[in-house]
Amino acid sequence: MSTMDVELIAISKNYGANRVVDNIDLSIPAGKFVSILGPSGCGKTTTLNMIAGFSDPSSGDIRIRGRSQLGVPPEKRGIGLVFQNYALFPHMTVAENVAFGLRMKGCPRAKTETEVRSALRRVHLEGFEHRYPKELSGGQQQRTALARAIAPKPSLLLLDEPLSNLDLKLREAMRIELKEIQEELGMTFIYVTHDQDEAMAMSDRIVVMHGGFVAQEGKPNDIYDNPRSRFVADFIGKSNLIRVVSLRRDEGSTTAVLEGGIELIVEPPENPDAVRYCCLRPEAIRLAPEKTELPSTANALTGTLTRIVNLGAYRDCYVTLANGTVLKSLVRSTRLPDLRVGCPVHLSIDPKVVQLLEE
Repeated sequence: MSTMDVELIAISKNYGANRVVDNIDLSIPAGKFVSILGPSGCGKTTTLNMIAGFSDPSSGDIRIRGRSQLGVPPEKRGIGLVFQNYALFPHMTVAENVAFGLRMKGCPRAKTETEVRSALRRVHLEGFEHRYPKELSGGQQQRTALARAIAPKPSLLLLDEPLSNLDLKLREAMRIELKEIQEELGMTFIYVTHDQDEAMAMSDRIVVMHGGFVAQEGKPNDIYDNPRSRFVADFIGKSNLIRVVSLRRDEGSTTAVLEGGIELIVEPPENPDAVRYCCLRPEAIRLAPEKTELPSTANALTGTLTRIVNLGAYRDCYVTLANGTVLKSLVRSTRLPDLRVGCPVHLSIDPKVVQLLEE
């Protein structure tokens, strides 16, 4: 038996002359929370629809628990589904909605009632059994859809942007609850989203898609700390992206010469010829009014503070260097409470935090 719940093998999908998914290879381990992340039109929902069986691949193979699913209809794949619009039956109560999949499988009435109660308990909807969808809040509707999906106890659950219709606070709360439910059940979740915060908060692994391809795959921290391309660095988190003009190898060190004449000491890249951009995360750039307040580093820059965006606990500080380059630094508000626009400031950048990227 395969340890992978889902395997995509050279999967492509064409709509006429338009290829929306291009030769994807992907293995999703059993019992993990995996997010497929990317902007609109990148192919993520099409990929999910092929796994679900709603769309057939133009080429390649899809295996679930080691078995090819080509030609297998959705209801025979043993998966659960949660959609963006929840797709609840308005004329059914919460309990009836949750019981629907079990009844379609011919589950005995007594067992159905037991599983419905169990599913509602897991999503904290005890006492809501006799309400109708119109009597529920958005979060309660989302939980009902989730309970309906997990009640038949599938080993695999597919979720297509299920939190996108909720307000910010409720989305943040539901991220925690979804992850807790997934861990409690030990179920494989494949979660499609365009929201990087959702993917970072919940996932064991993230698959970043761009233009029908897998741009990068890995653990959330690995992708954030070591993006392979400009697209991934720009899409995951905030970043200062500057084109690399050249790399200079001096005795004992490597210097990246950036557009505008900035020079930064960097860690030697594995593939120098492929380097095209430099990424500096805002939180990795140390800022202070006086140079003496910063740690000693090979990379010290001076500029003028030209904009401050108050984020509450943090401030986005935009610094314009002498050559016109603008760098953004993320600063804790309590650390530098008296920062003012127009003041000269000093920046410190550790060579270890400079990320060198391919195109």
